[in-house]
Amino acid sequence: MRIAHLGGSRNVHVVTQARRPMSEDISYRQRRYLVMMGVRAVCFGITVLLFLNHFGWLAAIPAVFAIVIPYVAVVFANGGREPDNVRGFLEYRANLPERRVSPGEGGSATGRQGTEDPSAQH
Repeated sequence: MRIAHLGGSRNVHVVTQARRPMSEDISYRQRRYLVMMGVRAVCFGITVLLFLNHFGWLAAIPAVFAIVIPYVAVVFANGGREPDNVRGFLEYRANLPERRVSPGEGGSATGRQGTEDPSAQH
């Protein structure tokens, strides 16, 4: 069997380097969010049980988790794909046209009279 080599350079993508589809990425983040909210509900339930059974400050431990977990869950859920643009911020470069200097101004940027160059010939 003969394999012909085509004369152009082709980009070959290896399957292991391919990114997950966007729908799969979103569903993964949604599942992770729901699991974290389930853990939060369990922490809240444990807090209520410990408080009702007079365990005092021990009830504060799961309460802290019930308060902190929503923030962490939202940060993880919103932390989707990074943009493909890896260049970062571009430096600002002003693209302004050159200023025209009329012959009567003589190149003086200040526009004051009597400040002409004494070495200039009249």
